[in-house]
Amino acid sequence: MTPFENENNHIIDDDDEIIYVSKSEIKRDAEALKKLGVELVELSKNELEKIPLDESLARAIELAQKIKKEGYRRQIQYIGKLLRSRDIEPITQALDKLKNRHNQQIALFHRVEKLRDELIKTGDAEPILALYPIADRQQLRNLARLAKKELEENKAPKSARQIFQYLKELSEIE
Repeated sequence: MTPFENENNHIIDDDDEIIYVSKSEIKRDAEALKKLGVELVELSKNELEKIPLDESLARAIELAQKIKKEGYRRQIQYIGKLLRSRDIEPITQALDKLKNRHNQQIALFHRVEKLRDELIKTGDAEPILALYPIADRQQLRNLARLAKKELEENKAPKSARQIFQYLKELSEIE
């Protein structure tokens, strides 16, 4: 029960107006906070450093990352309880920013895959050279030829992977 709630789940605001809050709504809010807690637990340590967390919440998340089985559910509930007493807006904004960065990385990978597939299909390195002028034409052609040969012989796509890695490195440079 928060300071603004009475024993019948009524919220009293500044105008002494009573607003009824159903138990279902309270449960939905608690579940949403637990889901936020799960998202925070699934982040790496580097990503967690970019999110504004106080010390007790950060320790609880770190502990939940170490727990494998039995206590995990209870720890998530505890994190949800800690989140109830905090302003979660900065946390959700930082999490959204991280997710967007992740989505941008996925889009980059799709673009690189498309370039690779086009290179293997046509053997023409010109579109790649137009995007990445520092790319090595000779290396691209050799890898494309090998990848096409591997594809025809149903071998492991070693050269295709090498093309992907090379294009990914080029995209990170620029």
